[in-house]
Amino acid sequence: MSQKYPENIWHNGVIKPWADATVHVMAHGLHYGSSVFEGIRSYATPDGQAIFRLTDHLKRLYASAKIYDMAMPYDVPTLAQACRDVITANGLEKAYLRPIAYRGLGGFGLSADTPTDLAIAAWHMGPYLGPDVLEAGIDACVSSWQRFAPNTIPAGAKAGGNYLSGQLVAREARRLGFGEGIALASTGLLSEGAGENLFLVIDGALHTTPISAALLNGITRNSIITLAKANGIECVERDIPREYLYLCDELFMCGTAAEITPIRSVDGRQVGAGKPGPVTRRVQDLFFGLFDGRTPDTHGWLEKV
Repeated sequence: MSQKYPENIWHNGVIKPWADATVHVMAHGLHYGSSVFEGIRSYATPDGQAIFRLTDHLKRLYASAKIYDMAMPYDVPTLAQACRDVITANGLEKAYLRPIAYRGLGGFGLSADTPTDLAIAAWHMGPYLGPDVLEAGIDACVSSWQRFAPNTIPAGAKAGGNYLSGQLVAREARRLGFGEGIALASTGLLSEGAGENLFLVIDGALHTTPISAALLNGITRNSIITLAKANGIECVERDIPREYLYLCDELFMCGTAAEITPIRSVDGRQVGAGKPGPVTRRVQDLFFGLFDGRTPDTHGWLEKV
């Protein structure tokens, strides 16, 4: 698979050529997964390019670093400006941004003292799970891999090592011919997708799993809950057994990369009508309407580049 890389990247306070942003092979983060990161999107809007919930994403980055006792060398306003600068440096009209902080080269032990290095990349990215998925939906499967149990790995942190679990779920799904995998929590109840939160539609209401189900409290998830409640769509956070994936009327995944991706079948069983339903379409309209002006940005979520 070929990947087209951008020309420039922000690395430890400086915009530099992409190829110059290097990491030593003995860096702590490479060996132990000791990194925290974010995925952020910017969109073209009638008022110019805007980054969606930039400040909220960066606050979560710092929260993840706090959980893992990782000192951050820059403050939020500095990183916010760096995000804008790297978009401009690459001439992007809309972008996917990846800020990452990681333990760099220092001592070699698990608890060794190391510097915290920080980079921000920006590139153009279309629909994460493939072309046309926002319209047609995907076929998903329940993974044989479960999410981590409480008080083992903190699901509330968006950390590099945490995503080894997601890799197992996603790669298994691809190997079996599915678009994405869905993981159960250690309780056997629903958790989330490999890297996305879940929403089920039952009798016109949204149902989503709680953060206690070993999932990341997604910013897109929070945005959907907020938009739904403001527009008369009931939203319930509750424990959900696996079989409701087969019984619900509609089903979709959400996340910064996945945006709002409908799911048309699970484990080969058709969900509802086997295509995106009216509630899913309404949620998509409300969400994407933020970027073309159809949905008022009453929360100040759009931050100009």
